[in-house]
Amino acid sequence: MTSELHRAFSRFLSPAEILALSPELLVDQRRRFTATPDIILQPHTVEAVQNVMRHCFAHRIPVTPQGGNTGLCGAAVAQSGVLLNLAKLDKIRETNPADNSITVEAGAVLQRVQEAAGQAGRFFPLSLASEGSCQIGGNIACNAGGLNVLRYGAMRDLVLGLEVVLPEGTLVSHLQPLHKNTTGYDLRHLFIGSEGTLGVITAATLKLFARAQTTATAWVTLPDIESAVRLLTLTQGSFAERLCSFELVSRFALELSSAFSRLKKPDDGEWHILLELSDSLDSPDLTDRLAEFLYQNGFENSIIAQSEQERRDLWTLRENISASQRHLGTSIKHDIAVPIAAVATFVRECSAALAQKFDGIRIVCFGHLGDGSLHYNTFLPDILSNEAYAYEDAVNDVVYEHVLRHNGTIAAEHGIGIIKNQRLPAVRTPAEIALMRAIKAHLDPHNIMNPGKLLP
Repeated sequence: MTSELHRAFSRFLSPAEILALSPELLVDQRRRFTATPDIILQPHTVEAVQNVMRHCFAHRIPVTPQGGNTGLCGAAVAQSGVLLNLAKLDKIRETNPADNSITVEAGAVLQRVQEAAGQAGRFFPLSLASEGSCQIGGNIACNAGGLNVLRYGAMRDLVLGLEVVLPEGTLVSHLQPLHKNTTGYDLRHLFIGSEGTLGVITAATLKLFARAQTTATAWVTLPDIESAVRLLTLTQGSFAERLCSFELVSRFALELSSAFSRLKKPDDGEWHILLELSDSLDSPDLTDRLAEFLYQNGFENSIIAQSEQERRDLWTLRENISASQRHLGTSIKHDIAVPIAAVATFVRECSAALAQKFDGIRIVCFGHLGDGSLHYNTFLPDILSNEAYAYEDAVNDVVYEHVLRHNGTIAAEHGIGIIKNQRLPAVRTPAEIALMRAIKAHLDPHNIMNPGKLLP
């Protein structure tokens, strides 16, 4: 099969576009899954992507699109057929300050897009821990969130236009930098969050914003999450759209990150908030205003960053939480969201239920309280290997029961992939799933696009 595929694709792809099977592309980010494709293709042009899809459609060959391979739900794990790596489609096609937009190809690394926006005097707000390696196509395919959703929205809110190759090879391209367009169905939203199940995203036009001229950053220590929600409400009331990040960190998460980062903890306490204000205008009194606001509202246990280095250190403590957990072993991760008003009750009740059922379980809780999404990672005692996944369903049953009780979601920003697809009916109605299936069947009648992912 592999040799036959190699000969077939060699008719219209160069030798450089047909890759050897390598662990770098086959093993997922968490080293949980290993892809088993028949062949790996890395097209260098959009036309090459079209040719690949035409051949695969005609011969019913499964295709799994892959970006930076940083996903956490197994959506880019090929189980057969073609693993379609898009890393070579990485051009910055155009920066357009007049329209506050940038057009980039799917394989462009997020950090490079941020830098290109900066060189044009603008700001692209998507910010993720993996921004040095994740790619725009994957960010769009899973509707990535990150640190700045509170002010700028998720990836869905940042996409002005898309270029997509459909399963049979047709190119659908609408990359105009239009901020208003009421000409019928907005088709881009079919593909944002579709996890490669409807087509191959090859390029996108993205929104840009003014760069911040002033930033004010504070670390606030609090006794409980209720106090954090109160702080969020008051901060939004006082600073409105200037509030761009509002990150929740538990005591345990801070202890891990502090040791890993070799940075002193800003303070002791059960819960912590890292909040940041930014202003596109020069506002020299913003930091003083933030300090006065915190003091007047009783949040005296706060540290205000007085220099860029202090600000970076505070953000390092937040950003290193994920890396700092590795010595605890394999975690059963949860990328969840509940209404902000319900976060405190969810954390309290779910943690108690887990502790009752799994003696000695440890929970690393942190995330984006400003939009209600949490990273809720659980570690079973004395299990350091992937053997922990044998308990995944039992742990998930407890966590998701509490998520759904509070009208939340089991996937806030990482997507569904193959890890959560059988739980999709718990958060989507039968009518919604039927509509998704109908869209899938129309665009991909032979089910060659990332089969087995997203839909149950």
